[in-house]
Amino acid sequence: MVKGIHMNTAHQLYMVDVFSERPYAGNQLAVVVSTKPMSDEMMQQFAAEMNFSETTFLTSIPEDNGGYRVRIFTPAREIAFTGHPILGTAWVLRHHVCPEPSTQVLLNLAVGQVPVTFESSSNGRELAWFLAPKMTLGATANRESVATALGLLPQDIDTRSPVQMVSAGTSAMVVPLSSIDALRRSRLNLEEFATLASAGFPPLTYLFCNQTQQPQNDLCARFFFEAHGVREDPATGNGAAFLGAYLLEHDYLLGSDLSLNIEQGYEVRRPSLIKLRAQTKNGLHTVNVGGYVVPTVQGKLI
Repeated sequence: MVKGIHMNTAHQLYMVDVFSERPYAGNQLAVVVSTKPMSDEMMQQFAAEMNFSETTFLTSIPEDNGGYRVRIFTPAREIAFTGHPILGTAWVLRHHVCPEPSTQVLLNLAVGQVPVTFESSSNGRELAWFLAPKMTLGATANRESVATALGLLPQDIDTRSPVQMVSAGTSAMVVPLSSIDALRRSRLNLEEFATLASAGFPPLTYLFCNQTQQPQNDLCARFFFEAHGVREDPATGNGAAFLGAYLLEHDYLLGSDLSLNIEQGYEVRRPSLIKLRAQTKNGLHTVNVGGYVVPTVQGKLI
């Protein structure tokens, strides 16, 4: 019998808050652990029913390469890579599926195998980290067009580095802002974004600035995306990974070895803390994203 799986049902449900220091903050995640396959239609319907940013579906039996198959769904579609589902699913895997606790688990995603490691933080709590897959920095966008799509003025966008698309399975636009005031005023308007969309930019925007709500943190961020309308993510792990590659590429913080605390989610009343380690060595970027995971619900699908 697999640890944590009650064999009277094929589908166990776990809910966790990721990038959170307490319950009911951070980014919500539903994880369905299955002993038998679910159809794509059923997974999509359940993700829409949960209506979280993402829901994951974890197969409880490891594959030949030692990793566990994971699929990620938003309420509208399946996606290949995103951050908080990786950490939350890995936590469920470590605590409820793996026969023995391990300091590392392997997730088999659409973008390939992603390792997640666990360590004790300075406060004694368990901290989960994922190694980001290879990221590609792509096209840059016109500052005026981006400002209009976000309800901002061109001068609200920091000119020290470009607005740029970053990709790893999914893509997002990284937008540097000049102040936390501009960050608070930001709103994604899909109609105004249409010109950028026609040029190939996705309606996923990761905004950041170097002013913060809490003095112990380094950067503040927001993330808007389209899923049956505009939604705001309270904590975005893949966005933080994109940001890590972006900061290194443009030497934004004047360093090739970064260790940062990123705050997010204050505007949606779910304060979040994302930890970022980013390093350039021999011309290659390595990015790790970490955070705490807090369990909230355990049950089963009927």
